[in-house]
Amino acid sequence: MHLKGTFSHFIFNACYLNLLVSFAELLEDIVSILDFIRRLKNAKDQTALDMDQIEKLKLQLKSMWKSIQLSYSNLDGLSAEMSNETQHLEDLLKSIFYGNGYDMLVKYDMDQVIPRLLENIRSCISSQHHLKSSVTMTVEQLVEPWDALLAKLHGIVAYPELCSSFLPQYEVLRNLLNNVKDFLGLKLNGCIEHEIVEYVLPQIQLMAERVRYFNLDFLNTLGPSPVMLAHLLVKIIPVALEFMHICSTDLKASKSAEVGRFIKQLLEASPDILREYLIHLQEHMVNVITSSTSARNLHVMIEFLLIILTDMPKGIIHHDKLFDLIARVGALTREVATLVLHLEEKSRNEENINESNIITLDLLENIELLKEDLKHVYLKVPSLSQLCFPMSDGPLFMNLLLINLNDLLNSNSYSVTLIKEEIALVKEYIELTRSFFVNVEQELCQDNWIHALNVAYEAEHAINSILVRDHGLLHLIFLLPDTIEKIKIIKEEVFNLSKKIPKNRSLIVVNSPNRPILRNSAIVNQVIVGFEEEKDWIIRKLICGPAEIDVISIIGMAGLGKTTLAYRVYNDESVVSHFDILAWCTIDQEHDGRKLLHKIVNQVTGSNEKFNEDIDVADELRRKLYGRRYLIVLDDVWDIATWDELTRPFPKVKKGSRIILTSRKKEVALHGKHHCEPLYLRLLRLDESWELLEKRIFGEESCPDELLRVGKEIARKCQGLPLVADLIARVIAAKEKKKTLWLEVLNNLNSFILENELEVMKIIQLSYDHLPDHVKSCLLYLGSYPKDEQIEVSSLQDLWTAEGLVEHTEMKSVEEEMNVYLEALISSSLVMVMKSEYRTTCKIHDLVHDFCQVKATKERFFHSIGSSALSCASDLMPRRMTVTFHYSLLEQNHAEKKKVSGKYLLSLKADHTDWPPFGLLVDKTAVLVHLRDLRLLRVLDIAQVFMEDSLLNEIGLLVHLRYLHIGMNVKALPSSLSNLWNLETLVVRNSRSTMALLPIIWNLAKLRHMSIYYCSFFDLDTDEPIFLVEDTNSKLEKLRIIEQLKISYSKDTEDIFKRFPNLQKLDCEIVESWDSSAECNWFPQLDVLNQLEEINARHRRLDSQFPKATKDFCFPSSLKRLTMEEFYLSSGSLSKIATLPNLQNLTLNRTMIQEEEWNVVEEDTFKNLKYLELYMVRLSKWQVGEESFPVLEQLILAECNRLEEIPSSFGDIASLSCIKLVKSPHLEDSALEIKQYVADMMGEDKLQVLSQWYR
Repeated sequence: MHLKGTFSHFIFNACYLNLLVSFAELLEDIVSILDFIRRLKNAKDQTALDMDQIEKLKLQLKSMWKSIQLSYSNLDGLSAEMSNETQHLEDLLKSIFYGNGYDMLVKYDMDQVIPRLLENIRSCISSQHHLKSSVTMTVEQLVEPWDALLAKLHGIVAYPELCSSFLPQYEVLRNLLNNVKDFLGLKLNGCIEHEIVEYVLPQIQLMAERVRYFNLDFLNTLGPSPVMLAHLLVKIIPVALEFMHICSTDLKASKSAEVGRFIKQLLEASPDILREYLIHLQEHMVNVITSSTSARNLHVMIEFLLIILTDMPKGIIHHDKLFDLIARVGALTREVATLVLHLEEKSRNEENINESNIITLDLLENIELLKEDLKHVYLKVPSLSQLCFPMSDGPLFMNLLLINLNDLLNSNSYSVTLIKEEIALVKEYIELTRSFFVNVEQELCQDNWIHALNVAYEAEHAINSILVRDHGLLHLIFLLPDTIEKIKIIKEEVFNLSKKIPKNRSLIVVNSPNRPILRNSAIVNQVIVGFEEEKDWIIRKLICGPAEIDVISIIGMAGLGKTTLAYRVYNDESVVSHFDILAWCTIDQEHDGRKLLHKIVNQVTGSNEKFNEDIDVADELRRKLYGRRYLIVLDDVWDIATWDELTRPFPKVKKGSRIILTSRKKEVALHGKHHCEPLYLRLLRLDESWELLEKRIFGEESCPDELLRVGKEIARKCQGLPLVADLIARVIAAKEKKKTLWLEVLNNLNSFILENELEVMKIIQLSYDHLPDHVKSCLLYLGSYPKDEQIEVSSLQDLWTAEGLVEHTEMKSVEEEMNVYLEALISSSLVMVMKSEYRTTCKIHDLVHDFCQVKATKERFFHSIGSSALSCASDLMPRRMTVTFHYSLLEQNHAEKKKVSGKYLLSLKADHTDWPPFGLLVDKTAVLVHLRDLRLLRVLDIAQVFMEDSLLNEIGLLVHLRYLHIGMNVKALPSSLSNLWNLETLVVRNSRSTMALLPIIWNLAKLRHMSIYYCSFFDLDTDEPIFLVEDTNSKLEKLRIIEQLKISYSKDTEDIFKRFPNLQKLDCEIVESWDSSAECNWFPQLDVLNQLEEINARHRRLDSQFPKATKDFCFPSSLKRLTMEEFYLSSGSLSKIATLPNLQNLTLNRTMIQEEEWNVVEEDTFKNLKYLELYMVRLSKWQVGEESFPVLEQLILAECNRLEEIPSSFGDIASLSCIKLVKSPHLEDSALEIKQYVADMMGEDKLQVLSQWYR
């Protein structure tokens, strides 16, 4: 039989190849341990180790290394020699390190290397044995290793909180063992020919030996990890596939019923085995194979095979074709496995793998052939039904879908490659329909709009189903092509509609709300409190000021009291008596400019005159106002066009006329501004909120003492919004004045507000409707944060773009585009921004937060859920989810909890409400979530969960990730992350001392922001460069921010920085080298970074003393912000800093200035410096010239205890507005003298001096 020779040759080659691979790995491990021994000798903490034993170990390892190098061509004698040495070597290693010395293994990251060394030695011996011996193992010996392993694993899978990652692997191993046992049973019963048995038994023996060696490693550890089991599966399943293939083909002709049942069992178990193998093979490829076209082609084929295998058990395949399809998929899988082994060997030897491109391209051709056969031969044709768009905001959905489709096309994802043409067609369709229907009055073609939405939703569902492998086979072969045909029909309909609709019927409806606001009762009947300072300020601006016409704008969010404040001012006696004419005009949403002007004219004339259509109302108003001092209130103006239309007739004569504008939109106020800055209305203070409640409930009477405390607590929960205070006051006023009833209101405050939700939500809905569609999702996203949280703007911008909420354009950078979005939200008064010296944050009011949560739920945009509710979650969950984990609940038994697939999730955040007793959570997310199934995930934020290897490998397959915030416990950036080509933000909490970035970082080509606690270019234990690669063209062009980077002296550092040409912010720590010959006062040459705008640099010595003065600083001229901590600065260093032409912000922390004297000479001019902070600086005398800081605005001096006084010349800086002293009472006199000097010189008290006891 031809099979015998072929198979024998295959087995020999496979064993020989495995032997060479084992030898290569063994040599690498020996070199690693020898290097470890060298470092141990130089370490300070070696006293716990027996150095004589270590010397013996070194000699034995060197001897073994030499023997292997000399024995590649003569392997026969090596087996006996290695067998004799292995036990002695193992005993030696255990005596040195498996007692008190184990901590040293962990410290130097060698705790995995030594067990691997012993495994490789056994693997070499085993492989040599296979080259020269026949099968001699008994049936019991073939089965015993499997039984032992499964028995141990069974003890693990019995506990749900531990088995999540083990269960699929356990099931595969059990299926493989059943196949082996059944085959051996058929052999014993004489049902299989002897010749076939001879071919199959060596494979069974090879699998058994690999399982046995795995068990030996198992005994030396606390237990197997999912990564270890995955590694075992990758080793044994290729052998098992060959075993299954031979059995299913060579035994097919057998007439035995038992053999028939065995073959059927093999085929039925095959899909699960193949699927689990391909999943782990993907993970394995990411870690060991260099990125290339060949590797990419293999990944695409694996994706296609996994889509088929995932759907195989679902009854969609013709029954009589099932086993034929399984055999075909199995053959392709074996071909993929062979090519992976080939590429792995070439990658290990750093050989060129481009020659494999042709082979893998041939493999890809099989995809198209098999797709045709799936459609016409293997699959049942499904019933095709129309999906209905389940949300309410069509334009919002279309906008988000278009951004996502663009990102998919640019993602380089393997699964996207299968349907790239279809995605491009859907994208073109969305662009066309969005453009047409958004710009045409929807009532004219409502049915067409609904149909277009349904098809768009259907297309999105089909694409996502394929990408997440959820009925992906049916969608790939039938449903997506059917949707594409529907799209072609709708495109034709849109083209015909565009010709029928007259141009004069077009109407931009993007920002036209369809719900006009319902006004409250008349303002005259309201209780009015608060804003006294604001009222007086406005009155001064109305009565005093320039003779030219001026506009006083009141800007703020809904319900803040803008109209009420304007009404108070409008009716003030001093205002009424000052103006000749007063008029009030409230702008309705569906306003008519002519009617509004008509209304103003009638107020001006005090009549109800009606004008004919041929009369120019604007001209009539101009004539009535001309030569008079007028005050006109334009209340609730929404857009610039309305403002321009209404104010055009107002005469611009110098009579001191005024306009009061109220609006929620900042841009309207800025457009209408003349002289006066807009007034951004604040929230009510607590005392004002209480006053409003009290007057609304009790009128002129006072609140009884027993109700005072609970009343003020109710006022506090109104959060300064007059609208809420007024709503609650109405509720309380209708109740008896009893404390129990008031407490009931306090405890159920949210429900009382919700009873008035219609009124509140309509007010906020109106602001929301006026937002551009592309900004609405960014507002809704703010509702995913906890209430009242101040959100870091920088972090928010990273997340917006990662979530797919920002549409990128070629005209603007990502940062510029996100600033436009944020400014639009601020301008709408729905978002409040707080700026400090150190950060910028934003927040939304609780009512806006409630609105966002309600709206987001309706649109399936995001949802917050407790970990206890995860078991009842479904695949119909929203696309973004925040899970609040309770550590105490996670520690309980999870037997009753189900796994949450969350296949369609785009974003997952874990928010921990309580801290575990011993630090951060370790891998607990695995209890509740299969990360590898979240294949659409763009954002993963689980910083308080430390990742073990298994989850890091799963994360490496999430190729759509844009934002990753996790915890790790590693010394180097894991190779699995090299697969994340689309990653833009990487934030890592690392528990080890320093994470070496390794060459892995070069694979993250789209990375914009990297913050790793702590990271380094080099291994700081050895100071050996491990970051550089031969390709000097490797760059991270998009990288803008690096944080928490440790830099040690190296000549290669500047070369590395050149590879970040667009870096804008660098946060780093200069670490002194252990090498005494290195330059301790070295500082990196950062002038190669000509886009750098911000540097935060810290110096860390190995002792507590200040370093010597740094020789030279080379900063780029682009620098705007500089913070230096624990540096020794000479006068030359400070002069160098002064030359930076764009420097605006300088902070010196815990810094020593040479001889404690800073003499800012005439040549040293900080031309653009606006902010200067000295914190705990060793400085006694400070001399400043008149032009040293010509534009300085803020001076902060904190705990500068040696400084005698602030130089008086700061009083001559016209721009200086604030001097802040922190724990510096000895400087108060000189600061006040400067303040008095400025007041005398300028004639006004413009310099603010602050003294406080906190920074």
